[in-house]
Amino acid sequence: MSTSHSPSSPATSPPAAAPSPVLPAQSQSQSPAPAPAHVPDADPERWPDIARPPHASRLRTAVARRLVRHALARLPLRARLAGQEDIGLGGPLMDIRDPDAFFRRIGVNGLIGFGESYMAGEWDSPDPVGVLTVLAGHVATLIPQPLQKLRGLWAGRRPAEQLGTPEGARDNISHHYDLSNELFALFLDETLSYSSAVFRSFPADAEALPAAQHRKIDRLLDLAGVGPGTELLEIGTGWGELAIRAAARGARVLSVTLSAEQRDLARRRISEAGYADRAEVRLCDYRSVEGSFDAVVSVEMIEAVGAEYWPVYFRTLEERLAPGGRIALQAITMPDDRMRASRTTFTWIHKYIFPGGLLPSVEAMAEVTAEHTGLRIDRCDDFGTHYAETLRLWRERFTERTAEVDALGFDATFRRMWTFYLAYSEAGFRSGYLHVRQLLLTRQETA
Repeated sequence: MSTSHSPSSPATSPPAAAPSPVLPAQSQSQSPAPAPAHVPDADPERWPDIARPPHASRLRTAVARRLVRHALARLPLRARLAGQEDIGLGGPLMDIRDPDAFFRRIGVNGLIGFGESYMAGEWDSPDPVGVLTVLAGHVATLIPQPLQKLRGLWAGRRPAEQLGTPEGARDNISHHYDLSNELFALFLDETLSYSSAVFRSFPADAEALPAAQHRKIDRLLDLAGVGPGTELLEIGTGWGELAIRAAARGARVLSVTLSAEQRDLARRRISEAGYADRAEVRLCDYRSVEGSFDAVVSVEMIEAVGAEYWPVYFRTLEERLAPGGRIALQAITMPDDRMRASRTTFTWIHKYIFPGGLLPSVEAMAEVTAEHTGLRIDRCDDFGTHYAETLRLWRERFTERTAEVDALGFDATFRRMWTFYLAYSEAGFRSGYLHVRQLLLTRQETA
């Protein structure tokens, strides 16, 4: 999630495997579920694409209606259309309150339209994670294979301004991370870590989150061999927790970020922790860093780089690495075939949450490092179920603090957008479609 970022056992063993926590069971009866609260109309100036469904031909809408109904009918969920007709095999309830607008949006904008329809309140659910988990688990088969070749008719390409150039990367990061430090503090724990934690057991509770975040950070620092005297480069500062823990080990840290809001708060937190003499935070693109470092770490930052710049990213990591040094990355990954099929597609996440990003696959990272660098992946630990729990805790806290979100100036449409983002992400990990991994990379030294 993050250009950011945990006492625990060292990273010589992977995070404990555990099954995903069971989602709440959904009633299979046909009795109506309680109607969701009224969703205020979206501000047409702030949310023009939410306030009004797009114009669409009757044919396009009819095709979307037929395809979506056919897909929903084969899924283990219950889609209720206008409170009158249920389709699906039974499971979590998807309440489609305005079918005409729902199908029109999907007909014009595909999955972007699906997310915008939720933001507009045209569909809702008492268990959005359950619904989205079902959809994520069947994503490869929702659209018939022959029609997937026509993806370009409804899935647009990413705008050129979102590419990961130095200017584009700065704007992309600012779009998300400069929203408001106060907003992130409302749902993150006291460490302000915006990436997957590593828990000791499931289900996790909110009180366990700070220690679980430290456990994650410590595993990564152990993987990179960070200790007294280590010269450490961190790409993607977050709000400074990793830099603080590395400095506490006796390392000297240079951390770089493109978010001015994050830089300012990270500097203050580092100073208050007493490590201003050991940890420096710069507002700087990773490509502009100079010098040599014993270790390089980066937490969930590669997702924002963009496939076009993966070779540059990994070459930069290699160039900054001292002989015998180690690189430890935490990365969200997706299946290689799905990554390649969607790598140029403009998505709801690009439009509203993370402009310009792309989740890599492990295979893609191995291929890029082999072709463009002397780096090799020596270790890869997967702990995706831990991210599902992390996201659940964030989502629950965000929901509980609605009044405080409103007080910061964010409206109801923003809150639905953020709720959808957190639920959508949680579902990706619960379904096994997404993974989060800690990887160790080393340079293959030539004789």
